[in-house]
This record gives sequence, structure tokens and C-alpha cells, in this order.
Amino acid sequence: MAEDYPLMIAGCEAEKQLAVTSPFDGSRIGSVGIADSGAVETALSAAFALYRDRSRWLSGAERVGVLNKAAEIMQDRSEYLATEAAREGGKPLLDSRIEVARAIDGVRNCAELLRNESGREIPMDINPASAGRLAFTHREPIGVVVAVSAFNHPLNLIIHQVGPAIAAGCPVIVKPAEDTPLSCMRFVSILREAGLPEKWCQACVVDDLNIAEQLVTDGRVGFFSFIGSAKVGWMLHSKLAPGARCALEHGGAAPVILAEDADLDENLPMIAKAGFYHAGQVCVSVQRVYAPSRLAEEIAKHLAELGDAMQVGDPVSEDTDIGPLIRSREVTRVHEWVDQAVNDGARLLGGGKPVSDTCYPATVLLNPPGDTKVSRNEIFGPVICVYAYDDIDEAIRQANSLPYAFQASIYTRDMDTALHAYKNLDAAAVMINEHTAFRVDWMPFAGLKQSGYGVGGIRYTYEDMTMEKMMVIRSKAL
Repeated sequence: MAEDYPLMIAGCEAEKQLAVTSPFDGSRIGSVGIADSGAVETALSAAFALYRDRSRWLSGAERVGVLNKAAEIMQDRSEYLATEAAREGGKPLLDSRIEVARAIDGVRNCAELLRNESGREIPMDINPASAGRLAFTHREPIGVVVAVSAFNHPLNLIIHQVGPAIAAGCPVIVKPAEDTPLSCMRFVSILREAGLPEKWCQACVVDDLNIAEQLVTDGRVGFFSFIGSAKVGWMLHSKLAPGARCALEHGGAAPVILAEDADLDENLPMIAKAGFYHAGQVCVSVQRVYAPSRLAEEIAKHLAELGDAMQVGDPVSEDTDIGPLIRSREVTRVHEWVDQAVNDGARLLGGGKPVSDTCYPATVLLNPPGDTKVSRNEIFGPVICVYAYDDIDEAIRQANSLPYAFQASIYTRDMDTALHAYKNLDAAAVMINEHTAFRVDWMPFAGLKQSGYGVGGIRYTYEDMTMEKMMVIRSKAL
């Protein structure tokens, strides 16, 4: 069944619709209205007018009520949301169900922020200058939020950007990825069904980069949230209006170090899952595995066997482990990179040939040269590269050699080895005996170097979208 959404900007109608198709077979699954320059201006004007009129701000109780009701609606429709997300984004149904469960928990997490995140007392009456005074802070919304999102988690990424904005009391305008806008529109519709006035959360796609730039760089934007490519993120960051805050989440090329004493039987299956999950289209997918020289070939062969056992195909099938890449041209690109690596000297131990125009199999390369594309760039495909090392400090140097830093892993049974890696790896988070794609939504999630700016995670995004406004009281009674 196809779902067609109008332009979700108050008072506007779209002159054009964007057709949304399945990345697996190209079938039409819906459409969304396309915003022109006038619609973007209408959205910004409406959102800014809400923010400037404090008499119209939503109370904490109203925001909590909307978020809790939205979570209830999502829970009732969870299987439907998972199936449609799988159709739209290509993530297998089993994994899409996990995404939806996580998204529902994320909405509840946003509601809980209003109970657990607050201002603070500022010490006073501790010297002559502060005598007879009381000071404290209170959280207020930072302003209009504009969120630009990516395709790879079409529901949960929207939750991470829109949910904290609703909790903070910020009017929000969200632009989902053009490949996967339907999950976003469903969530915005659910928020409105849960009682959120429509001008508090507006959504649109655009077909002109100049219009997208108009939305992001407008002087009325208080906070810009971006999930996507580094090239686009840093470009938009450079054009933000003075005073606008932002958070950028880009990709990486996540490294895993296997020490000599790592438990391979226990850990290689989770590494394979973390590398091939969602066809490798995750910003912290396992991409580079550093293994002791005497074990590297054995490890690569085992990962290839695990990958070969994964079923590639229709994402809505219960049996599928790896679905399609988001676009057929990505299959071509990934295959070109793999071929280049093999021609440059890498050994292909598994996969390496397209399954179809839309699907690529789990692929394992052993010792690609350091200057080939799969070693220097984020693959964003189901490819794991295994590199042999003779000394763990050599492995750490290689892991740190790229201009990306996000999450990294070390597998070892020795505490000193683990702490040495933690101290020396360039990463915002180092996982010990856990894969690089591990995440729960209340932990900080941050890309360093070219991988991002600011700290994600629901609580941290909420803090970014609020300001601590201080009150100082002078009283003789104090």
C-alpha cells in the first residue's frame, strides 16, 4: 500500500510530490510534498513567531503528555512502523523491529527529561560580593530547531532530533532524507495525533539545494541538527547565521583491535554482525579489524564464513540478514572500491560480487593496502577489512591514521591492554570487548575530527536545545 503525504507545513500546499520507491525492487511505496522557497519561509515564520510569543509556549505538562501519548500510539502500531521502515530504507525487518522498539523507548526517554534534567543553584553568600543573594538557573528553549536527517535509521534518527526539541519546548522543522521521508512524516503525524499543535513540528523535503540552504542558514534558526555526510555538514556549518548553535554527526571508518588473547569464538560473530548490519550503512559500522599477524588470515576467513551464511535479499522477509543498499549506484561504487582493493593487492575471502542491481553481499578483504579507498574512506557498505599487525601500538597507530574518529573497540582479556588502548585510541568512545556499533540512547554519541561536532544522545541533544537562564535575587531576608 502506498502512502501519500501532503506538505507538512502549516497553511501550505505542495505543487510537486516526491515519489518514494523501495530500494530493493524500485516499487512505488508513497510520496511526500516538496517545499518551495515560499513554503520554507512560511515554516520559518510560523516557528519563529511561536518562539517569540512566550504566551504560546507549551507547558512542561503538555510536552510530557504529547510525548507519552505518541509513544503509546507507536507501541500500538509498532509492527506496521517496522514493516514500512524496512520497505522504505532497506534495513531487514528483524533489525527494523529493533529500531522501532528503540524509537519508542527514545520518545519515552524524551518525556523523562523534563523530570530529570533541570537548572542548578549558583553558590552565593560565600564572600562579601555575593552576600544577601540567591541565584539559580532555569532551562528555556534555545529557539527554532532545524533538523536535517539521514536515511539509514529513518525513524530513530528523527526521534533523536525531533524528540529532544519537543521536550525542550523548541518549535522544530525537520527535513528527512529524500530517500526515506515516509517514516519521518508518520512520526510527525503521530505527534499531531497525540495533541501537538502542527506549527510546533513541521516537516518537508526539498528538491533544490539552495532551498535547503535557505532553511538551514536563516537568521531565525537557533539550533541546527545535522546527520549526514561530512562534506554537506561542514559546508552548512560554515554558512550558519551568527549565534546559531549546531551539532553535526557524520560518518567514520570504525576500527576494531583484536589482541592476542581475544576470545575469537565469542567475539567474531558480533563483529561480523556489526560490520554487515544494515548492509554496513551505519556511521559506526565495523570497517577496519586489526588482528595479530599469526591470526589475521584465520580471523578473516572466519568473518567471511559468517558473512557467507547471511541471507541477502528482500528486507521485509523474516529470513533476510542483509538488505539492499539505499541506491543502486551505491552497489556500483562499493564494488568498484572492492575491485580496486583486490587489484592493489588485497585478498578477497568472501563476497565481492553484486548479488543484484540493489544488493551486495557480506565481503571480507585481507590486508588491503593503506592507500586504497577501502582503507582511507568510509565504505558505507557490507565490507570488513582485516589488517595484520605485529605490535599493538602499530595497530593503534593505524587505527588513528585517518581524519575520522568516532567509536573504536579493543577485544582482550587483559585489563592493562584494554586501558592502554583506551588511553591511546583517537575516539569519543572506546568499547572493551564490545563492537563499535554499540549504542544506547542515553549515552553520549560524538564524532571527532571530521566525524562530527558536538555530542549526540537524547539527553545531550536536549541540553544543547536549551539554555540555562539565571536569576539572581538580592534580599535583606537572605
